[in-house]
Amino acid sequence: MENQEDIKKSIQKVVLAMARDPKNTELYHELAKYYAMQEDYDKVVSVYETLLSIDAQDEQAILNIGSIYYFEKEYRKALKYFERAMVVNPSNYLVYYNLANTYAEMKNFSKALRWYNRTLDFVSTEPEIYNSIALLYHDFEDYVEAKAYYEKALSLDPQNLTALVDLGNVCFKLFDYDGAFKYYSQVFSLEPDNQTVALCLANTLSLKKDEARANQYFEKALKLTGDSLYRAYICYAISKSDFGHYDEAIELYKKAIKLEPDQSKAHILLGNMYSNQRKFAEAEAEYKEALKISQLDPDLYILIANTYYMNNEIERSIYSYKAAVGLSPENDEFKLVYIQVIEDYIEESRKDEVVAEF
Repeated sequence: MENQEDIKKSIQKVVLAMARDPKNTELYHELAKYYAMQEDYDKVVSVYETLLSIDAQDEQAILNIGSIYYFEKEYRKALKYFERAMVVNPSNYLVYYNLANTYAEMKNFSKALRWYNRTLDFVSTEPEIYNSIALLYHDFEDYVEAKAYYEKALSLDPQNLTALVDLGNVCFKLFDYDGAFKYYSQVFSLEPDNQTVALCLANTLSLKKDEARANQYFEKALKLTGDSLYRAYICYAISKSDFGHYDEAIELYKKAIKLEPDQSKAHILLGNMYSNQRKFAEAEAEYKEALKISQLDPDLYILIANTYYMNNEIERSIYSYKAAVGLSPENDEFKLVYIQVIEDYIEESRKDEVVAEF
């Protein structure tokens, strides 16, 4: 791979060549390539636009501009160029695939599906197209259809990791834990050092109430290298709590907190566990630690308020409910709870006054 100095020299050579032969479109493609290597995509687009002023039918230039706008999340601009490419070469299936992907990112389900199906009219043996259609259904929470398309991708490529992983995820969401375990296991056999998949297997076995094997995979996940260590500690703690091993769960939550002290999730889940055990002081302490990290999270104020309320500290709960409503005034559920607690408090106060009179 060329270093930056070599790239600069190559750019200078191409620019000199273009000065001698300004109509040579290959030179524009070469210059755009070097600017792309510098990740200067504004210049890439500028070069391609100049090229298109020379040859308006240059399909590769049109597609590349569209792709740049796609990756920069400027989807409407991307559509403009992909549609232009379709006019230039209506038999290029990649044009339809790019249109479909763009509409999928724009959350336009019907148009995305239309262009994916049009892509299949040209090429029906490419597993990644079926994976993309499956992901579209997945994103719109139609897990049954998503599963069918992932299975089609897998029929074309039995070791397709995207299809295997996502089939596991879809089965998991459909509460088909046997299916999830089957597909995650296939991935793990292909990638035995994959920490995330080890964790998926552990979570699946935990929900299958297979505690011993779940623990084995949790331990594997903790030993493997990856980005899921914090999540592994949390999921292991949840599993330990579900099986009634609360002291072990506490230690795992504390390890998660030590690993990533700027994350609030472990504090919140540990607080929830304490609250369920009616250890309200401990729950309050964890929620307040989370609040130091996420000071403007109205849900945390609700959790603190609930803790006060369950501990019969009604006045303190009212202040916390009020804070949650102040942070999220559009949340009608928060308002209803706040009003109900105030009404209950007033009603209880009236009862106390009546009792006092007697």
